[in-house]
Amino acid sequence: MAEHIKIKPYWGPVGGWGSARSVGAILLRERVPIEGPLTLLHQNKPSGFECVSCSYAKLGDPHPLEFCENGAKATAWEITSKRCGPEFFANHKMRELEDWPDHDLEEVGRLTEPTRYDRASDSYRPIEWNEAFEEIGRALKSFDPTSVIFYTSGRASLEASYMYQLFARMYGSNNLPDSSNMCHESTSVALPETIGVPIGTVKIEDFDHTDCMFFFGQNVGVNSPRMLHQLQQVRERGAPIITFNPLRERGLERFTNPQSPVQMLTLSETKISTQYHQLNPGGDLAAIVGLCKALIAADDKARKAHRNERFLDIDFIEEHTSGYDAFERAVRGFDWSEIENCTALRREEIEAAADVYAHSNAVIACYGMGLTQHRSGVLAIQMLSNLLLMRGNIGKAGAGIFPVRGHSNVQGQRTVGITEKPELVPLDQLAKQYAFDPPRLKGLDTVETCRSILDERANAFVGLGGNFIRAVPETVAMEEAWGKLPLTVQILTKLNRSAVIHGREAFLLPCLGRIEIDVQATGKQFVTVEDTTGRFHASHGQVKAAAPNLCSEPMIVAGLAKATLKPNTCVDWDAWSSNYALVRDAIADTYPKIFADFNARILKPRGFDRPNPARERIWSTKTRKANFVAPDCLSEDPDLPRRKEDVLTLITVRSNDQFNTTVYGYEDRLRGIYGTRMVVLMHESDMERLGISDGELVDLIGASGDGIERFVRGFRATRYDVPPGSCAGYYPECNPLLPLWHHAERSHVPAAKSIPVRLQKIQAQVAA
Repeated sequence: MAEHIKIKPYWGPVGGWGSARSVGAILLRERVPIEGPLTLLHQNKPSGFECVSCSYAKLGDPHPLEFCENGAKATAWEITSKRCGPEFFANHKMRELEDWPDHDLEEVGRLTEPTRYDRASDSYRPIEWNEAFEEIGRALKSFDPTSVIFYTSGRASLEASYMYQLFARMYGSNNLPDSSNMCHESTSVALPETIGVPIGTVKIEDFDHTDCMFFFGQNVGVNSPRMLHQLQQVRERGAPIITFNPLRERGLERFTNPQSPVQMLTLSETKISTQYHQLNPGGDLAAIVGLCKALIAADDKARKAHRNERFLDIDFIEEHTSGYDAFERAVRGFDWSEIENCTALRREEIEAAADVYAHSNAVIACYGMGLTQHRSGVLAIQMLSNLLLMRGNIGKAGAGIFPVRGHSNVQGQRTVGITEKPELVPLDQLAKQYAFDPPRLKGLDTVETCRSILDERANAFVGLGGNFIRAVPETVAMEEAWGKLPLTVQILTKLNRSAVIHGREAFLLPCLGRIEIDVQATGKQFVTVEDTTGRFHASHGQVKAAAPNLCSEPMIVAGLAKATLKPNTCVDWDAWSSNYALVRDAIADTYPKIFADFNARILKPRGFDRPNPARERIWSTKTRKANFVAPDCLSEDPDLPRRKEDVLTLITVRSNDQFNTTVYGYEDRLRGIYGTRMVVLMHESDMERLGISDGELVDLIGASGDGIERFVRGFRATRYDVPPGSCAGYYPECNPLLPLWHHAERSHVPAAKSIPVRLQKIQAQVAA
């Protein structure tokens, strides 16, 4: 493998010919050189399918090619002509597959038959659908419902998600963790307290009216590249974009638009960030406090000079907010020396960013997991909300808070009941609608699910998509405990780690992908999703199913429900799985304020928006106003050992050749890393201080101070532009270093952006 590794600086932009070549390469590798390009023409179009990658907003008037590099890779990955059928399992034991990398497992191709784990052969063997449902149902009926986990990946449709949560609750379980628990749960906790909604307030149309944008901890070039089209337009209007991020991500530096013949032919590019502040990992909270402090100081100066211009929107604060005085006292109480120490930025740099903000009328603040995946992640988001409220930048055109969610429907699943928190679900309405008594006790989130599995309190795990075991912290301990589960059921399109590491009894139920044509008894079906701006869209399958024996997600959920639950005349599972319009009618009955006339409105080319009172300056909070939250600390990870000479702060990152746990290949073009993912990116001063040479192999050892040994082996030390005292490595390869207890307070999001580690040199080095 070493001879194929190439690491060299990358000086080019995001997009451009590099992106075009990468898309062409994966279409050939997945053996869809003709079908692939034809399918991509329908991606993110009103009559086409919604991208199965990120949930970035869809244009009402789309480009001819409305997809990004990663979106094209996700499509090629799903419509691949490669197959993983019974013959593959006949030739490979699970013990062998446990040593396969994530990429290689999924690269085998699409699953074609339902299978059941056979202990004698240590492999999966085909089983008929009805037999699989009956066996799973029989097992579930033998368990205490509170010991069964119903996990949902962010790709499941609204229809499948609604059916799934109803199945779980009729069974008696609120254990409905989902992928949001691992990324934007901090948003769902923070924003209802400040602005009264659990989602952002920005629509894609706001980009046309903004005159300034801020980015915090969000790598647009990898996680939502289609946003670069809007950022390019913002910059062409002359509006500044100010970025705070520990790594200098290429997507927030330069962009060549693959849809622009002029830029492609002239090799020209657009500069994205006008200010780029490379702060310490976990320094965003302190940076935002600094921005607020600088804004208050500027307003003080304006008042003393008796100028008419104020830098706080006093009218908005007095009419629409509560708690400002306590917030201001807290901000004034922090010294600039504390802020500089926590951020590794100079006061002048933060003041320069604050000055731009102070002179902008409509500001959008975007953020990603660089804010959410820290111990004080909830507070950091609330501080960002504070910053926007100071100048009335919520509830007006071109302004707002914009959490950029990664999964293609994780937000929509929450909207139709996928949550472990019963208070967020209209249980009384469900009880009336379906004549049952829903469970009222809080269920398990992702961290609590892991704890229940580690403590051997869980009896079964049913996964509607995703790769749970690879995405969570404490990977080594979790894999060991996973094998002790009495039952695991995975509803998947491809083989992954969560299928290979299985329970004592295990089933793989292969489903149709969103891009595939779904024909049921009443005809061709479509499904629906919600994008990151809270807009609902229809998604129409375009390609033939990968195998004739695949079932749709709604059909599988219905099959499991019928085999597990007592008959209920209020729920016709067969009718629902034959006609998804009936499911949408049921969703509208449960959530009439959001989904009234669902089937009619979803056919509009632009889709329709979920209600967002904060956009109208209607605050659904306890005070009936937007609330300022006083910060009580500056560090996003205040309880970790740091500043020790031999301890670095590890940031987990994604490559531009992956989406979440799915690894499409070994080319991280934007960082100049080819042929490997086993790298740790280090600042040259730390390499010199620790006596580590560029290219030297090291082990990463957890340094959380809890006495538990955690490590990952054989990483190539690589010189890179990261802040001194920190390092970076790929997710999910570095997950074994992340303690389960190291999560955001109140939201339980794993704090994967700030993991203390030590580096240990490997004595016997492998030749480069």
